[in-house]
Amino acid sequence: MTARALSKGANLPVDSSSVRVELTWSDGPGVPDVDASALLLTDAGRVRDDGDFVFYNQPRHASNAVTHLGKQSAAGVLTDTVAVDLRALEPAVERVVLCASSDGGTFGAVPGLTLRLLDAGTGTELARFSMEAGTETAFIGGELYLRAGQWKFRAVGQGYASGLAGLATDFGITVDDEPSDTSTPSTSPASAPAPVPTPPVPAAAPPVGPRLVKGEEQLPVDMRKRLSLRKEQVAVSLSKHGAAGITARVILVLDASGSMSFLYSKGVVADVVERMAAVAAQLDDDGEMQAWTFASNAARLPDLRLGELPEWLRLHVRVGQMSLFRRSRRSSRELEAGQVDMRMVGIQNEEQKAIAQVRAYVRENPAAAPTLVLFFSDGGVHRDAAIERELREAVEEPVFWQFVGLGRSNYGVLERFDTLPGRRVDNVGFFAVDDISTVPDQELYDRLLSEFPAWVAAAGQAGIL
Repeated sequence: MTARALSKGANLPVDSSSVRVELTWSDGPGVPDVDASALLLTDAGRVRDDGDFVFYNQPRHASNAVTHLGKQSAAGVLTDTVAVDLRALEPAVERVVLCASSDGGTFGAVPGLTLRLLDAGTGTELARFSMEAGTETAFIGGELYLRAGQWKFRAVGQGYASGLAGLATDFGITVDDEPSDTSTPSTSPASAPAPVPTPPVPAAAPPVGPRLVKGEEQLPVDMRKRLSLRKEQVAVSLSKHGAAGITARVILVLDASGSMSFLYSKGVVADVVERMAAVAAQLDDDGEMQAWTFASNAARLPDLRLGELPEWLRLHVRVGQMSLFRRSRRSSRELEAGQVDMRMVGIQNEEQKAIAQVRAYVRENPAAAPTLVLFFSDGGVHRDAAIERELREAVEEPVFWQFVGLGRSNYGVLERFDTLPGRRVDNVGFFAVDDISTVPDQELYDRLLSEFPAWVAAAGQAGIL
């Protein structure tokens, strides 16, 4: 296996039976201290108990599968390492989340922050992920996860303004109420494992509870219960990133290309829409969400009003209900009011057309709040130059573009945008998942909303908002 430079959200199979994960950064005056750690998670996305947290005060998991090896310094570069023996992981463990915390400052003050994945036996570098951060004091660098019997690695790059305590409690770790002094970890073999460290957490605005939205009471009981819980989870995610109470216009864009047909027919896309409706319900004062679909062409769908969600799903999440590779017998005259004739949308990938239409809508319909675009695609991106041109031009507009890859490779320029130079602010976020239906709601919202608050701050400073 040759080394590969990964962008945020990218993944690759891991054929090595044992790996080392090295977190490296440049030392210097005023640079915060950084500590690597690991969480062992079940398929529920949580630890079984506090013993599933491996860090400097609890450096070895009971199974001996995960070990914190500690820091080294060479030529001005510091390294903190976690070793993972994939063969020794217990059957209940399906993910190993690779984390970091900073002491004495934020990750924005840590230069050259990089995660390296190496074969533990040969020392061969398998992957490298260069990370950028801002005000975060805790970070998920990447994760090893089991999918269909194959271990894989994903570059995550998700920060937490609430620090290590906020990150750890998200995954089920019990955090002491009183902070403990963790500046000098014990190295005595006889010492018992210390409690989970609770570094100082920057002051954050208290969470804003779920907003009540007009029409919500009209939803079926089960859907209303799901919505209520999901709005709370969105509020928690926003609070973690220092954005409690923020408002935004939310726009949804759905890939309708031929390769997406399976995800539509299995109900995956309908479930995604329902989960995104909770984001709009919490962020947007009126709870409405504008929506587009695209393939060879882009088309605007009717606005999604929360009280009409079941009917909207029936009428407008439709691409899997007809053959995309031959002309349907259904006539456009048989379409119900507001429905898009999907034969006119086509089957190819032309993301730039949807981006251009959304940009035009925002220009023609200015709003006091910023706009968050939730853009779902399963890859096959091939119009890199046109997409890059649209998104570069959009830097000066009050819009943040959060792209989500739905399991395929070849996301092209989308997964490289975080590192593209020549922009006043980073107006694009991207991550990919193998199977979004298996990602817990809280984790999904954390990923969706991790970069939006930082962009709001940067765009405000730049005079864009």
